[in-house]
Amino acid sequence: MTELSVVVPVFGCRGCLRELHRRLHESLAEITGDLELIFVDDRSADGSWDELLEIAADDPATRLVRLSRNFGQHRAITAGLAESKGRWVAVMDCDLEDRPEEIPRLYAKAQEGNDVVLTLRRRSNQSPFRRWAGRTYRWFANLLAGTDIDPRYRNLSVISRDVVDEFLRFRDHERQYLLILLWLGFEHATLEVDPDPRHIGHSSYNVRGLFKVAAEGILFQTTKLLRWVIYTGFVVVAIGAVLALLLVYNYLVREPPPGWTSLAVIVLIIGGFMIASLGVLGLYIERIFNQVKGRPLYVVDKRVEGGYAAKPGSAGPEVPAVIPEADRPHDEPGARV
Repeated sequence: MTELSVVVPVFGCRGCLRELHRRLHESLAEITGDLELIFVDDRSADGSWDELLEIAADDPATRLVRLSRNFGQHRAITAGLAESKGRWVAVMDCDLEDRPEEIPRLYAKAQEGNDVVLTLRRRSNQSPFRRWAGRTYRWFANLLAGTDIDPRYRNLSVISRDVVDEFLRFRDHERQYLLILLWLGFEHATLEVDPDPRHIGHSSYNVRGLFKVAAEGILFQTTKLLRWVIYTGFVVVAIGAVLALLLVYNYLVREPPPGWTSLAVIVLIIGGFMIASLGVLGLYIERIFNQVKGRPLYVVDKRVEGGYAAKPGSAGPEVPAVIPEADRPHDEPGARV
């Protein structure tokens, strides 16, 4: 077991990787020389894997994992945690908005008796629309789940080995790293950080991706959305009953309303509610369907141990993607069988 592992999911960050690697070594040298840097390539299409191979060739502290396809950021983080061996594990994004120089401060806070150290950004580099959308989503998710999670949380964090082991027990296919940490409920602390502008390029999350992440976050936290659908259904039924009584009253006492406008409105209201209700129910059924199939969270294609260029007679950088059952230190969610 090493003292400190750093897990970095990689997607669309080729231009950041060398600078990230350099700054990690420089900033972590003040903590310990007993460390490992784990880069998980989530099948990035920008040549990040080739860049990582060059970086790892001369650095024994660097380990690489390549997934068989794009599984998403949070499953890539899970893969990195499963590969880690550190007593403490730091998690950060690859775009250098999270500053590696903050990790020693998080590590020091962890030594005060905190199993989890999270970070909040003091300011945001995002566009006004992204900031507004993030706050709106978090407000709605907190309202549904009855939580009070700050929308400024970052992935940059340091967690203990006990937390890693409990995290890896989660079998949920739809997952978000920070939500799982907060659900686990270990003793935690929070530090404020100032994020840097993205080192190069732009975020890989488009509007569709952000909506997908938001939906997964809400459905992961609570089933109250289903209850809200039921409550709304009763309201719609009550409105329909009142309108029906008004129509009967107008027919008996006054002139009936001309045409079928009122009937069309009622049909549209009830029909729209039924479609929306089935859609919400379908989202939950989809997640049940994905869960009961029992597929792995991810599949590892390649593993690379760093420093292979300095090893005489090395057969090459790639090591087997299958770990024998007897050699696995714990239940590895993404192991290929």
